[in-house]
Amino acid sequence: PGILVAAAFVGPGTVTACSVAGANFGYALLWSLVFATLATMILQEMSARLGIVTQQGLSESLAQSFSQSIFKWPVFILVTTAILLGNAAYEGGNIVGASLGATAIFSNSDATKTISIVMISAVSIAALYFGSYQQIEKVLVSLVVLMGIAFAVTFFVVTPNLFSILKGMFIPTTPRGSALTVMALIGTTIVPYNLFLHAAAAKQKWHGDNALVQARKDTFISIGLGGLLAIFIVSTSAASIFASGLKIENASDMAVQLEPLFGQYSKWLMGMGLLAAGFSSAITAPLATGYAISGLFNIDTKNNTKISKAISIAIVFIGALFALTGIKPITIILIAQFANGLLLPIIASFLLYLMNKQSLLGEYKNSLVSNLLGAGVIIFSFMLGIRLIAKALNIV
Repeated sequence: PGILVAAAFVGPGTVTACSVAGANFGYALLWSLVFATLATMILQEMSARLGIVTQQGLSESLAQSFSQSIFKWPVFILVTTAILLGNAAYEGGNIVGASLGATAIFSNSDATKTISIVMISAVSIAALYFGSYQQIEKVLVSLVVLMGIAFAVTFFVVTPNLFSILKGMFIPTTPRGSALTVMALIGTTIVPYNLFLHAAAAKQKWHGDNALVQARKDTFISIGLGGLLAIFIVSTSAASIFASGLKIENASDMAVQLEPLFGQYSKWLMGMGLLAAGFSSAITAPLATGYAISGLFNIDTKNNTKISKAISIAIVFIGALFALTGIKPITIILIAQFANGLLLPIIASFLLYLMNKQSLLGEYKNSLVSNLLGAGVIIFSFMLGIRLIAKALNIV
C-alpha cells in the first residue's frame, strides 16, 4: 500500500512542480519537500492504522462516526465538496500532464495538445467504465519507475551543489513569487485522496494488530523514497535549468535536466514518463473519488458499481473540460496542486478527529505525540493557505 501511495503522488504534477521549483528558485524551496514528505508519513501512517484496526476505509469510518450526529449532513457535504473539487482539479492536472508528455513525443502544437487531451480522457473513461484499468497499470507504473530512475541517476551525473541542497532543505526561505510553488509542492506530495486510498488498501492487505509495525515500516520507506525522488528532480532542475537561466514552458524544457545523461533521448524519456504518470493518475484519482464518496454515503460498491462509476467518469469529464480551457499546461498543473494544498487541512482534520475516537480505535488511537504532529501539519498548511489567499486578494 505504501508503494501504491508513493506512486500516486509521483505523477505529472510532482515532476512539473518540482521542475518548476528548481528552474525558477534553485534549491531554495527544498525545505517545503522535506516538510511535505514528513507530513505525508505522519498522515498516511494514521490512515493505514485506521484501515487495519477498523477494517474500514476513511469514508466508511466517517459515515459511521457521524451517522447519528446533528452535524452529519454538514460534514458529509463539506467532505464531499472537498473531495470532488480537489480531485476534479487534480484530474485536470493529470490529463494536462499526460498531454504534455504526448506533445514532447510528437509535436508541440495546439492540435496535438487538444487531440491528446480528448484521447486520454476517452480512454480513461472507457477503462473506468469497463473496469479494465488493471491490465495497463503495470506497464504505466513501469514507465513512471523508469523516469524516476533516470532522475535519480542524473542527480549524481550533474553533481548539484550539496551545500546548497542542505541549505535549501533545512533553512526555510520563500523568494519573491514562490508562494504558489511552495503550496504546489505541498499539494502534490500530501494528496488528500491518498488518505482514502491508503486506508482502503491497508485494510485489504493486512489484518490484525501485529500488522501495524509492518504497515508503519512500509509507509515510512515508500513515502521516504517518493520524497527523495522529488528532491532529486528539484536538484537536477536547479543544477541544469536554473544554472543556465532557462524558463520552463513545456515538457521539452523540463527534459533539459536529463540531457547530461540521455542527450537527445531526454525528450522521449520525459515524454513517455509524463504520459504514463498522467494517464495512470487520470484513472486512479477518479477511481479513488468514486470509492470515497460511495463509502461516505454507504453505497455498496461490490453489488452496485453504477454510482461509483458515474462519479469517477464525471471527475474525468470535469478534468478534461479544465484541461481544454486554453490555460497554459504548466499553470493548470500548478493550480491543481495548489487546490489540493488548500483542501488538505479539511480532510486531515477529519482524519485526526477519527484517530482520537476510543470507540473506533481503542488502544490504537493517537498518542499525544501523534496528535501534536498531526495538528502541526494541519495548522501549518492552513496558515500557508490563508497567507496565499490573502496575497491573492492583496490583503497583505
